[in-house]
Amino acid sequence: MRILSLLPSATEIAYALGLESSLVAVTAECNFPPDASDKPAVSFPTIGTTAVGTTAPGPPVTRAAQVDGAVATLVASGEPLYRLDEELIRTLSPELILAQDLCRVCAVPSGDVTAALDRLGCRATVLSLDPSTLDDVLGAVAAVAEAAGVAERGRALVESLRARIAEVRRLTAGADRRRVLELEWSDPPYVGGHWVPDMVEAAGATALLSRPGVPSARLTWDSVAGAGADVVVFAPCGYGLADAVAEGEALLGRPEIKDVAEVWALDGSAYFSRPGPRVVDGVELLASVLHPQLVPPSPAGRALRLR
Repeated sequence: MRILSLLPSATEIAYALGLESSLVAVTAECNFPPDASDKPAVSFPTIGTTAVGTTAPGPPVTRAAQVDGAVATLVASGEPLYRLDEELIRTLSPELILAQDLCRVCAVPSGDVTAALDRLGCRATVLSLDPSTLDDVLGAVAAVAEAAGVAERGRALVESLRARIAEVRRLTAGADRRRVLELEWSDPPYVGGHWVPDMVEAAGATALLSRPGVPSARLTWDSVAGAGADVVVFAPCGYGLADAVAEGEALLGRPEIKDVAEVWALDGSAYFSRPGPRVVDGVELLASVLHPQLVPPSPAGRALRLR
């Protein structure tokens, strides 16, 4: 079966299921596993990022603010955030396309994919992966396996992922449930939504200002100040650890979190914003940060305490 992935999480799912030889193309943002970068890319973001800071008078403008502004401008204008290489898709003639409708900012919406296939006369099956909770993320793994004809392989993978989550719950069962504010963006502040509150809960803590299954939401700084967080976890959407640390240093200067004794930067791109198998790594990472006396440390390079 010829499979085309139009979102990084689907690419990770395909590899975890051993379907890499069937994966004919991915997106320009698919960088895990590293071999995925060698696949042809058929989807490209139309927005880039700029350097942190500005020469204009006044306080520096963070890259997070610049990205947020650029995305808002494109969305308001009706311009696409991604472009498809339709001719390459025609040449590859995929049979199964993995897409999504969950977030227009994250990947090409499946409706746009279907329209492109109609123009190309391509009769591929489009599977839209739109998880809202941690359980839904595991369900997406099973759905890809079913569509690709490897259902038993999918069941085995999901079972192993559930077992790892259960082990984290067991290790943290008697721990004090720390109050955690998980931010997925800093300027303006956004709280992590969808499956992220489930991840915090599975890691033995209480998620603040968010509910499972509800999309991430823009916060006011007043609400951040009044949340009463014990820990701020900063795992910016689409950012690795180095960029999270760079943006997190600016976050430390906010008076609204000056009384929070513990602030962490985490690799959001790898372990939080992509709803694939590595969100379970994210649960384990959170638990090791929040309950280091109970949970073994995660591998280096995934988290850094800023304060």
